[in-house]
Amino acid sequence: MTNSKPYNTIQFPSKDGLTITADLYGIPKPKGYILLCHRSHCNRAEYRETAPKLNALGYSCLAIDQRSGMKVFGETNETSTLAKQKGLATGYLDAKPDIEAAVDFLFEKNNKQPIIILGSSYSAALALLIATKTDKIKAVVTFSPGEHLKGINLAEEIKSLDKPTFITAAKKEIEEASQVVRHVNSSHITQFKPKVEGFHGSKTLWKSVKGYESYWRALEKFLLSLL
Repeated sequence: MTNSKPYNTIQFPSKDGLTITADLYGIPKPKGYILLCHRSHCNRAEYRETAPKLNALGYSCLAIDQRSGMKVFGETNETSTLAKQKGLATGYLDAKPDIEAAVDFLFEKNNKQPIIILGSSYSAALALLIATKTDKIKAVVTFSPGEHLKGINLAEEIKSLDKPTFITAAKKEIEEASQVVRHVNSSHITQFKPKVEGFHGSKTLWKSVKGYESYWRALEKFLLSLL
């Protein structure tokens, strides 16, 4: 009996040993791997519609449950549930070791070749922060990044970011997103400023969002520039 879903659900340990649950959307001979990180109050199901489209563009994807999240879209955030059972903190910064562990996991799966990381809202902020510190990430894709991390001045922390970075957001959030990367060398930044209203986080890629196609065109152009 074959798996009718476009993904396989897997598990691996976070940096502190907490079990991370993730959906692996694998395709034969991918151009590369994209790590998909969800927004707040969410889970890996944020990418059920998006990941297969990234597969069609030639990329295998891993959508993870971070410990800062919850049940929504008909899916339980297994990592968050387990973290709460163990009495672990589940704030935005507490999810950083989950994303770092997922980067390590996918780097190994990609034959020790750098991967692409895609973040949404608070995880976009974490993606920028983590990408500044590791060579295991070759490019960053962010939806609605902002100063979401308590006690951290993200714009200052990522000044040395030197990887191709795609930044976009809902129309009303564009200025906030721009401020986050104001100190980064502009040659590394590709910013898409939508004409449509859009939506917060990567949900702006969903076909239910008016004008979603314009975000997809910009993202596909950026991904092609990496080849």
